[in-house]
Amino acid sequence: MSAIVAPAGVFRPQLAAFGLIGSAAVAFGVFLQGFVIVEPAPHELFVAALIGVWAFCGLRISRSTAPLFTLLMLFMTGGLMSLTVMEDLDVAPMYMAISGFLAITSIFYAAIIEARHERLKLMFRAWVGAGIGTATLGILGYFGAIPGGEAFTRYDRAMGAFQDPNVFGPFLVAPSLFLIHGVLKGRLIDLPLRALGILVMAFGLFLSFSRAAWALYLFSACMLVFIMLLKERTGAFRLKIFVIALGGVILMVTALVVALQIPQVADLFSNRTQLVQDYDGGHLGRFERHRIGFLMSMEKPLGIGPMMFSKIFPEDEHNIWLKTLTSYGWLGFVSYVTLIVWTLSIGFRFMLLERPWQPYMMIAWIVLLGHVGIGNVIDTDHWRHFYLLLGIIWGCGALEYRYSRRSQAQSPYQTTSEGAAA
Repeated sequence: MSAIVAPAGVFRPQLAAFGLIGSAAVAFGVFLQGFVIVEPAPHELFVAALIGVWAFCGLRISRSTAPLFTLLMLFMTGGLMSLTVMEDLDVAPMYMAISGFLAITSIFYAAIIEARHERLKLMFRAWVGAGIGTATLGILGYFGAIPGGEAFTRYDRAMGAFQDPNVFGPFLVAPSLFLIHGVLKGRLIDLPLRALGILVMAFGLFLSFSRAAWALYLFSACMLVFIMLLKERTGAFRLKIFVIALGGVILMVTALVVALQIPQVADLFSNRTQLVQDYDGGHLGRFERHRIGFLMSMEKPLGIGPMMFSKIFPEDEHNIWLKTLTSYGWLGFVSYVTLIVWTLSIGFRFMLLERPWQPYMMIAWIVLLGHVGIGNVIDTDHWRHFYLLLGIIWGCGALEYRYSRRSQAQSPYQTTSEGAAA
């Protein structure tokens, strides 16, 4: 779909229709990321078919996104090599198949964004729709307001249409930031609807009782306001951002105080706000497992295979750096670290430039940076939205490289024309 191009100056309604259908399908694929109760989820089935159709129509991987492709393939090569050290593969091949599919989705998103940056708005709006929808299910399920609501909770924590509250919460951060950005820069007439969406997702995230999600939300919101204050130069606009942000904080605190009047919420909140839980600092707790796991990985260049760590210790790694070492080996670890550093450097270089895709890159970069932080206490290698964030940043980076090349190509012509005119 991205490779079918009409001659310059010729409008082809059929091609335009194909483009609209393709963009709508991509947005629907993003929407489905919010509903992953079973695996394979509808998202996998739909996006796999979508990628197949797009590849048939001529999906392009440019030089700008080739490093993403290369690093993810090296990452997966490390994962496949780790299978060779396992005596009993069990579910390991399926685990690696899911990893490979998610890697492909990241490349796919980068390619289609590079082909048409207008898709970013549709994708983020779909993400907002998914966020509000799954947050609503989590809230209603938590309070038992709908039949079968327990399907949307676990351990007395809201998890929406996900399998884990710790994935549900972080999923809501990027769409929340998109709405917050709209509140700060958009029209006042749209503020009530955006504020309502922010409150619904914030309340759903709060009821997930995921400390990582709470930290991610606070970090991301503060970073967004900080970067926007840094980017905008006019005093009036900075004052607007400050006033609206302050009003938002007051509203959030008020909502939190009201929620804590519910005994069920207050009790779990009191428990979850303890900095170190028993399963963190106890014998073979999270942090001790990290130490032992890193020492063990130094002697296992190929890793120990996916899902094997939990058979040796009471739980999974709960640390993405350790996870890459155990499940993807040294090759996977080096590839992953390189990918993260490269991705963050792309966003850091370009996210303040005045471009149509700048807000989306900025939001994705902030949220990805936060995910890198919470990756120290949680595994993110199978989070669908994590790979979407990678694709967004690389796609926007590719757009920027193309923009720069075109600008440089036009400069000599402009200089020659000015010289001739003189």
